[in-house]
Amino acid sequence: MAFDKYFRHVPNFDYVSRLPDRKYINDYIQTKNLFKRVKLSDEIFENLNFFSKTIIKTNERPDNVAKRVYDDESLDWLILLSNNVINFESEWPMDQISFDNYILNKYGSYENMYNIHHYETQEILDGNNNLILKKGLEVPQNFSFTYFDSSSGQEVIANNITDEITNLQYEERIQEQKQSIFILKPRYLSVILNEINTLMPYKEGSTQYVGASLARGDNIRLYT
Repeated sequence: MAFDKYFRHVPNFDYVSRLPDRKYINDYIQTKNLFKRVKLSDEIFENLNFFSKTIIKTNERPDNVAKRVYDDESLDWLILLSNNVINFESEWPMDQISFDNYILNKYGSYENMYNIHHYETQEILDGNNNLILKKGLEVPQNFSFTYFDSSSGQEVIANNITDEITNLQYEERIQEQKQSIFILKPRYLSVILNEINTLMPYKEGSTQYVGASLARGDNIRLYT
């Protein structure tokens, strides 16, 4: 993934060198302050007018999505930021090979993928097509209940109303949920970049402050 445009905004940090070949005790090494992280403001993040939904295609990475949506793969960081993805490995859908390996490691064998993970309710409607029981609620295998059917004026015992959900189905659902993501509408790109330009620079008031794009310290406590 190419994070060039994002790191262009990240300020630098000087920390005391611990390398054995340093010349002076106060030699510094300059690097990007990876602890300096911004998030979308609540005003933007919680306003759906700024976003649309898209489905991640099979084996598609954030840079692929950025290329498809913005025609710029270096905006992959914006795809992650828009969905508050911090841990890419666990929060982004796996490619098929990784998914197969994950299933095998978690359940021990491919046969175990088809063992029952849990049971879920079927949809129950009364005689007037009123919803009595929602589909997909996790319940015990022998779940049953009694309800009053307004169309017949009688009580009805509902049993045998659960579906088996296998380990494979359960894991595939998790992957499907991760595939549906928000993307910032292209016309709001300048709004986000301006916000980052405002939030990233260091503010005066710390002993580590050197300038808006540089802080200096002993690499024990980073100025964020």
